[in-house]
Amino acid sequence: MTESSLLSALTVILALAAVYLPVIGMVAALVWALPIIVLVVRHGLRWGIMAVLVSGIIMALLIEPLLSLRMVISFAPTGLMLGVAFRRQWSGSKTFGSALLVSVVAKLLSLGILFLITSVNPLTLELNALQSSVNQSLTVYEQMGMDPAALDKSRAEITHSLEFLSLLMPLIVAAMGLMDTAVGYLIGCRVLHRLGYQVPHLPPFSEWHLPQVFLYIFGFALVGLYWGGTRELQWLYQTAMNLNMVAMFAGMVQGLSLMSYVLLRYRVRRPLRLMLYILVLMGGPLSQVLAFTGLFDMVFDYRRRFGGRS
Repeated sequence: MTESSLLSALTVILALAAVYLPVIGMVAALVWALPIIVLVVRHGLRWGIMAVLVSGIIMALLIEPLLSLRMVISFAPTGLMLGVAFRRQWSGSKTFGSALLVSVVAKLLSLGILFLITSVNPLTLELNALQSSVNQSLTVYEQMGMDPAALDKSRAEITHSLEFLSLLMPLIVAAMGLMDTAVGYLIGCRVLHRLGYQVPHLPPFSEWHLPQVFLYIFGFALVGLYWGGTRELQWLYQTAMNLNMVAMFAGMVQGLSLMSYVLLRYRVRRPLRLMLYILVLMGGPLSQVLAFTGLFDMVFDYRRRFGGRS
């Protein structure tokens, strides 16, 4: 009971920091679920759920009910899932995958509840605020005497970028879930290891093998982009665009893992490896080639071919 109370108080302190501190608040929001992870591992899921409820009530009294509800729904399920997985000694990939799925669903649920309560899409609201801020900045530059033609060109480019960003809203939510899960998993492993617990680890990066389904997703996305663009089906085009970005990101990860395997096999020194990674990631065509290579590696397993040679 005492330990649960202390960890619940720590979650409230992290929530206050996330709301009122400008820069540290972002870090505090990402590690908000860490006390919940430790509590579930040490005492079980029941104590973790009770701590979430207690901390949520205190946060509602100190901050704001709607904001505290969003924070609890967005981050608590990830912490509970990671705690259960660590407690049951699941494998690293199963732990990370299940926590990622729960995190994305929690983010969608939080946005859905906010939309039901306020009847306002929070993601659209953020884009509108960003567009308004850009327009105000360009107006100030225009009053300072800058070239109106250059400002109009910049305004058109920014507007086009925001329109493209609006198509990737589902991907942004998935990226938020990925960041939340990665931070919780990595820091949770370190903290639990310091406390004397055996925690599962992900395999070495050079041995990562993502499922083949991403290659099929990429093929479906290409068809969806064609049909959605030619038939003017906005929902199909947006879905295909997000699936294409997901598949390309997975291909990039798989390609980097394959690249890491090859560099380690040929004993390339660490400084040169880092330079090659930066060169590939910074170069647009090279990164696309690496992503396509990673997608095909999911099926053909080039590492098995390299491993068969002396």
